[in-house]
Amino acid sequence: MDLDTRTATGRLIFAIIAAMAQWERELIVERTINGLAAARARGKTGGRKAVLSDSQVAEAMTRIQAGEKSGEVAADYGVTRQAIYRRAKNMRKDSTND
Repeated sequence: MDLDTRTATGRLIFAIIAAMAQWERELIVERTINGLAAARARGKTGGRKAVLSDSQVAEAMTRIQAGEKSGEVAADYGVTRQAIYRRAKNMRKDSTND
């Protein structure tokens, strides 16, 4: 499209197209938020399923605090050590929010 933004008409057309693009983007965001809220109301949750249960994370943290290497403990569960620490942190955060 040949649009000359040096002219008043070109700037007007450009502004209208930009405003419509912004409006469309805001509609998409609004629909996404509404869709997520509707899914939550139906009991659906987003995100990946947890690989380790809370009891497994607690057990892994106990082993690490007892002196075992975190990498070896993580390998026993088939996860990375970051996954164990992240889940442990989230469990602590969730327990303080209750």
